[in-house]
Amino acid sequence: MLSCVTPEARHRPPHLRPAYLLLVLVGGALGTGAREGLSLAFPPVDGIPVAVLVINVVGAFLLGWLLDGLARRGPDGGRRRPVRLLLGTGLLGGFTTYSTLATDAARLLGDGRTTAGLTYALLTVVVGAAATFAGIALAAVTHRSREARGG
Repeated sequence: MLSCVTPEARHRPPHLRPAYLLLVLVGGALGTGAREGLSLAFPPVDGIPVAVLVINVVGAFLLGWLLDGLARRGPDGGRRRPVRLLLGTGLLGGFTTYSTLATDAARLLGDGRTTAGLTYALLTVVVGAAATFAGIALAAVTHRSREARGG
């Protein structure tokens, strides 16, 4: 079978491989589009961007689940690396938006809404961290269940 990949390309670091960059680009575009669509569909409530908070928490959960699930299946190679780059780095990286969190929190603080700004920022970070751990826990349970079934 002929391969289009040159020997030099096979030895490039992953971040310099065009195919991997394309996976991140496609995933990022889809994730960013989904985030923007949800942000427009669910406008801020009393100036607080609840949709962005939910997006970040859900994204953190999914990223914890995905990355732990992939790590439990073996090293970051073979099919696991493209899945991680497309779904983790690309899709979920584009879907979550901690830069918007920082901008929105700063806007709330700048508008004199100190309690709302601090609560929004802290809630997103703390609940996001808890969601990541919950995703990791779900991946562990799923992995143990799969092993118990012999798969």
